[in-house]
This record gives sequence, structure tokens and C-alpha cells, in this order.
Amino acid sequence: QVQLVESGGGLVQPGGSLRLSCAVSGFSLDAYAISWFRRAPGKEYEGVSCLSSSDGSTYYGDSVKDRFTISRDTAENTVYLQMNTLKPEDTAVYYCAAERLSCSGWSFYAREYWGQGTQVTVSS
Repeated sequence: QVQLVESGGGLVQPGGSLRLSCAVSGFSLDAYAISWFRRAPGKEYEGVSCLSSSDGSTYYGDSVKDRFTISRDTAENTVYLQMNTLKPEDTAVYYCAAERLSCSGWSFYAREYWGQGTQVTVSS
């Protein structure tokens, strides 16, 4: 059974850091690209980052470049999103999602599997 489970969200002050985790089961990270998306209240899904399994390439949305870093631990079947210098506009529910092999753009609905999300709130 395929599962993606996000964790690590919470409340953090502006300028702070969080590390999100996406624990996967039922498939191998060697065969699936993992993306992070977020959705703020009243807004559409926004692509945050993606890690291709085919060649390890990483991609970032313009709003998070140079602040967020995606990585994976294949032994732990987990993908991480390190978020630094957080801003109030980063507040959203963060989701991880999977698709075969390579990152194919920023369409949330084009992914094959999704997690349930974890809330990140950036506020003083």
C-alpha cells in the first residue's frame, strides 16, 4: 500500500527554520520523484520543490529559492524539506507528492500519489 506521511510542521517566528519530512512506503525513492507543494487559505496549490529520482536534479519555486533545500535519505525512505529564513507568506499546508522518475512541472494534480499535509504557520 502506497503512503506518504508528512511531519515537522508547526508554529515558527519569522526568520526561523523548520524541517519537514515526507516518509514514503509502498514504493522506492529510486523510482519516484518527490515534490513539495503548499496551499495557503484561499489560494491555489503552489509548487515549492521537486527532487528527481532519475538524476537527482532539484527544482525550486521562485518564492523559496535560496531559502529552502530538498533532500532525501533512501535508506530511511524519507524526503526532507529544510526551510530557512521563513516569512509569514510561507504559511500554508505543505504536501508531498510522488510521480515516476522525473519532475514534470508544478501541477499538483498531475502527481500519482499525495500525502495528507502538514501545517506550517510563520507568525510572531
